[in-house]
Amino acid sequence: MTDDKDVLRDVWFGRIPTCFTLYQDEITEREAEPYYLLLPRVSYLTLVTDKVKKHFQKVMRQEDISEIWFEYEGTPLKWHYPIGLLFDLLASSSALPWNITVHFKSFPEKDLLHCPSKDVIEAHFMSCVKEADALKHKSQVINEMQKKRSQATLDGFTK
Repeated sequence: MTDDKDVLRDVWFGRIPTCFTLYQDEITEREAEPYYLLLPRVSYLTLVTDKVKKHFQKVMRQEDISEIWFEYEGTPLKWHYPIGLLFDLLASSSALPWNITVHFKSFPEKDLLHCPSKDVIEAHFMSCVKEADALKHKSQVINEMQKKRSQATLDGFTK
């Protein structure tokens, strides 16, 4: 049983060293330095988007910045999949840090869903929690959860 707790702890608190680099065809005023972060496995890329965007905005003209999206070796990264899942599916056999390419143009409409705000992320997360609860506990946990506790769950997810 101790081994199970160790695995759960490693997954829950695990982080993936990641290097964000700007796509070479993006127009910049000067060369963009890579941006390094330790990403929590149980979080989502959209929750670090603001940090990455802020870093690369320093070298770009404002008129060249539109919706940000990420890719790994030509595969657009879905914002609604947890970071750990994306890494395990696409890059687990690669050397670290995980090299993610940042784009501000040519949003892949056929491959990705738009994510216009943090509210969309929160709604998606709560929908996933409700779905998991329905499958595992016949919706008993969510139905009994008070609004305050529900908000605390969301706050824990987005911080």
